[in-house]
Amino acid sequence: MAPSLGYTVTVLCGWHLMVFLFPLVHRILSVSSRSPYPANALRRFLATTQRRISMVDTSRIDSLEAQEWPAPAAQMKSAREFIKLCAASGSRTLLLPDKDADGLCSGLVVYHTLLHLGLDSTLVSVHFPAKGSNIHAQAERDAIARYGAAFIIVTDQGSRGGPPIVDSSDANPVKTLILDHHWSTAFPEGALVCTAAHCPPIATSATLAYEVCLPLAKEHAQKHGPKPSALREKLEYLCAMGTMGDLGTSFKWEPPFPDMRDCLKKWTKKVLGEAIGLLNAPRRSAEYDVETAWRALLNVSSPRDLLDPSSNQDIRRLYAARAGVKAEVDRCARRPPTFSGDGRIALIRISSPAQIHPLIATRWSSSLKGARLEVVMCSNDGYTPGMTNFACRIARAGGGVARAGTKRKADGGQEGDHETNIIAILKEYAGRVPGLRESMGDDFARGHKQASGGIVRTEDFERLWEAMLNSQIEQGDLPVKRRKVAGKGLPAQKNTLEGWFKKA
Repeated sequence: MAPSLGYTVTVLCGWHLMVFLFPLVHRILSVSSRSPYPANALRRFLATTQRRISMVDTSRIDSLEAQEWPAPAAQMKSAREFIKLCAASGSRTLLLPDKDADGLCSGLVVYHTLLHLGLDSTLVSVHFPAKGSNIHAQAERDAIARYGAAFIIVTDQGSRGGPPIVDSSDANPVKTLILDHHWSTAFPEGALVCTAAHCPPIATSATLAYEVCLPLAKEHAQKHGPKPSALREKLEYLCAMGTMGDLGTSFKWEPPFPDMRDCLKKWTKKVLGEAIGLLNAPRRSAEYDVETAWRALLNVSSPRDLLDPSSNQDIRRLYAARAGVKAEVDRCARRPPTFSGDGRIALIRISSPAQIHPLIATRWSSSLKGARLEVVMCSNDGYTPGMTNFACRIARAGGGVARAGTKRKADGGQEGDHETNIIAILKEYAGRVPGLRESMGDDFARGHKQASGGIVRTEDFERLWEAMLNSQIEQGDLPVKRRKVAGKGLPAQKNTLEGWFKKA
């Protein structure tokens, strides 16, 4: 039930009043010349009161401000009802998590929640698309259908319009839930969608799954047993790992993101960061052994267990995959960039069987500079035969437009308030070549506005790069810095060589 307006105003005003009074009272006490005993008693009283204020349940107030986060409230409610129905049905269930840390962790948040709600583990299967493919490809749709699942839950896979992931009928009904945070306005037919993409600050899929599932675990515990502290601890570190896998270990857990202070204190950012690196290694390796990462994370009791290679074979394979990926990055990272004609795009070309193009794009994005540089793109023609995989990142080290969030001119040439949008930039270049956007299909310009990419035929990628290479600087774009010339509104240099000889 929503809090009353009177309750909200009372708590907010009381809190702000105490915040204002504490510094004032502290100042009075510090300059008081009276006996210290009353002052000490008052200090103890104030400290106790402050602790009590900090313990006030403000969740009812926060719900007013954050009811549309991390996804629309109606979508969150529907997702919870779907998971409860799935667990209660006792039906075969298929999980389709993405291959990175965020996808793995969000998938496992759902997995552990389903088991906690009573679904037998033997009824839950997991499927990962083949290397270079996705769940929307026809071969993958056929593979998914063979599981015969009545419920399908997709996490962090990205979304697009099209036919159902699995065809459903009256004789064989299939219900599908999509939990995601990638930008999209179209989804598979018949799917129930819970997306964080339109509710800034955009949550990761792991955070979205955590916010959906944690209330279910609490509700179940109230009806059937004690507080599930062990489950909550597991969901917390899965949420933390998945989120930091996408946003970095230095991410600040500020509201509306959940409070992870206890989790980070217990496991430390160092341990979580090491575990994330190991989980991400198999999907980047040439062998693409994603199932190993899933099993390793599923079977450990804490993130710290992932750092012990002597514990089991799966963790040793994580270490081997990480070493192989590092070797490939070292081999390819020093390839020199080429710049587009208008200076907005920097391209680094590599050829590797490993999925290292996102890593190299990220690495170069922190060092490449340019007055007009916006996007760093790394293309890889060795990952999938006949195809070019590419990853784009915002050039954060550059000046002016190179910083994330900098205002740019909109497509119509007017000044816009939007942040740098890689998806829009890629589509804008592709639109300059007749028929190119249609030829590249649905795997072009996918992902996020600030971290996008695609998988396209190599000949189509070369046509895209040719359009970028031949692009011209638009009139009125960011001006080039010019050398300052003495005598034009600037004081002349006094410490010249000629002046030194005259003084001598």
